[in-house]
Amino acid sequence: MTLAPKDSGRAAIGEPTSRIDGRLKVTGAARYGSDLHGGANPAFAYLRTSSIARGRISRIDESEARQVPGVLEILTYRNVGDRVKPGKTFSEKGYMGTSIAPLASDKVWHDGQIVALVVADTFEAARDAAHRLRIDYAEEAPSATFGSAGLTEGKATEKTEAQQQAAKQQAGGKSKEGENGGEENPKVGDAEGAFARAAVKVDQHYETPTQHHNPIELFTTSAVWNGDRLTVFESSQNMWGFKYGLAEQLGIPADNVHTVSPLVGGAFGSRGSLTQRTALVALAAKMIGRPVHLEATRSDGFTIATYRAETRHRVRLGAGADGRLQALIHEGWEVSSRPDDYKVAGIDASTRLYACPNVASNVTIVHADRNTPGFMRSPPETPYLFALESAIDELAYALKMDPVELRRINDTQKEPIKGLPYTSRHLMPCFDAAAAAFGWSRRSAAPRSMRDGEWLIGWGCASTMYPTQVGSAAARVSLLPSGRARVETATHEIGTGVMTALALTAAEELGLPLDKIDVIVGDSNLPPAPVAGGSNSTASMCNVVAKACREVRLKAQSAGGGAVEALASNNPHGAPPNGVEMLYRGKPSLAGGAKLKDRIQFAFGAHFIEVRVHERTREVRAPRVVSAFAAGRIVNPKTAKSQLMGGQIWGIGAALHEATDIDRRAARYYNNDLAEYLIPVNADIGTIETIILPEEDRQVNDLGIKGIGELGNVGLNAATANAVFHATGVRIRELPIRIEKLLV
Repeated sequence: MTLAPKDSGRAAIGEPTSRIDGRLKVTGAARYGSDLHGGANPAFAYLRTSSIARGRISRIDESEARQVPGVLEILTYRNVGDRVKPGKTFSEKGYMGTSIAPLASDKVWHDGQIVALVVADTFEAARDAAHRLRIDYAEEAPSATFGSAGLTEGKATEKTEAQQQAAKQQAGGKSKEGENGGEENPKVGDAEGAFARAAVKVDQHYETPTQHHNPIELFTTSAVWNGDRLTVFESSQNMWGFKYGLAEQLGIPADNVHTVSPLVGGAFGSRGSLTQRTALVALAAKMIGRPVHLEATRSDGFTIATYRAETRHRVRLGAGADGRLQALIHEGWEVSSRPDDYKVAGIDASTRLYACPNVASNVTIVHADRNTPGFMRSPPETPYLFALESAIDELAYALKMDPVELRRINDTQKEPIKGLPYTSRHLMPCFDAAAAAFGWSRRSAAPRSMRDGEWLIGWGCASTMYPTQVGSAAARVSLLPSGRARVETATHEIGTGVMTALALTAAEELGLPLDKIDVIVGDSNLPPAPVAGGSNSTASMCNVVAKACREVRLKAQSAGGGAVEALASNNPHGAPPNGVEMLYRGKPSLAGGAKLKDRIQFAFGAHFIEVRVHERTREVRAPRVVSAFAAGRIVNPKTAKSQLMGGQIWGIGAALHEATDIDRRAARYYNNDLAEYLIPVNADIGTIETIILPEEDRQVNDLGIKGIGELGNVGLNAATANAVFHATGVRIRELPIRIEKLLV
């Protein structure tokens, strides 16, 4: 079989290309996890969740619920108990989003915890019966959030029964695999002393709220058994992780578990770790001998999955009169659940963004009666850069210096903690490009100095950064006698266009037209891929697909016209030596960012935003945003711009709209639906300009690809707050920026 040369002018990396799955999606023919009910004659499940945040179940009366026609089974702690194991959390190198095992005991750890699962012939019967369950509680006073009585700081001391047992088993020796050694607190020099001596200082506190993912596709699971083999249909960002996590929970061989997730209707981190509902649905299907389908409600999604943790920050900046940073001290506090030590620790980024000889940092976990938080788009950087970039703006005003020039003075090609070189860093070219397009030179520097009638006009800016990470990955590429090629990998199409990126890569490497490439993803029977998080998927998967394609080309030269196939794996620079082996056990290894020993890898960008604040009503509008990004080689400019623009819109929403509100007395979320959980709508979004600068960085990987999925929204919350200050003279340090905060 003869393949065209790689430079044959056919479809290739860098060409703006419509999604290969686009037609299926816009015509309604696409199938998501929610569309797959596990086969013929499925039963339907409905969750009952706790109405208290702390305490115990004192009584369950199932009599009225079991009288509902069609009810097949009711799962509670009384008939589940230890039949489902808790598993380790993702941050402990496990698979789970929380260590709280489902229906393990009468203990209630948080509001909205699953306390029963009802299975019936129809969804309506299951829902009716679930509401007819009589559940009484012995309630204890909960701790909701910062400032609540009963909070604890540091490592979790209140453990689940399973955690206590595991601790006893490990008491005789140190755990190796999965041990969580804690996050590093970057530091260098004498930050406290330098801050005390600095000529110009900023010392402020900042706050970001709890936020929830709310993907349009609800959290659904379907499970079907064929003898001792289990198949689960569930939208996932971690196919092989779900496979191994479920096997661990259910006590069965991983080879007996098959997970399927053809397309994902939104995730943003919420589907990266395994939730406790999945094993319950699988257990229910085993108990009744039928497929079981669960579609959780929108409100249940606030407590049965993870979310963005609530954070507080203290940032101290010290600078000379020339604006050069002399001290940077960033302290963070994050809310987690009682038993889990999850934290995002964005100080890895915030302490490395600017040149500074004296840096200190620390992150403290605060344990409350809440469900365990987890990954949400750019988990560390979004809250931590809000604090840093707000403080940088405050420093610029204290210095009477343009905020862009302050960043230019403190730009660096080496990170300040260890002096490691960036593989590439084009932060200031991004600022220059975006500032020119925005018209920043026309800005009047003084607050409240720009207006249009009754509207106060404010212009603000901020940096964005996100670690460039690449994961261990595997893929199979087949070249068929028909002239078609097939790319197979268990990666996840979460809406970012990774299938199209893989098709472009294969087309370039094999010299084939794009319409001759078939891409199959989302199935644990395929070669494993890293979790679709940390903006690693395009870089990880395109590089391993390119590797497989090159092997296919070599084999095709002597194949004599028959089919040829290559299974390739890739272990990137900085990954553990057994990274591929761990991948085949459902444990991804991501390398890059600030974790490398010899260099540092990040993508960068700059945001500029105009806000208008009504002088009397304090209504805030954002008519235009201009952002520029430098993020390595862009595989598909069309979908890349879409991703970045989506992040820009999210950044506006995070600044002006988004917050999950909690009843401080009851520790319960009360805006747990899309009617009251505020997000931007079309009327809130004006002109969005997205500039992508060319950047070549072959150090990060062979194809020079950096991640962009999470770069777009980082920092825009700070840029918006900075613009609001410029418009009004009121500095908002607690997100979101609502009207009442400006009525001063």
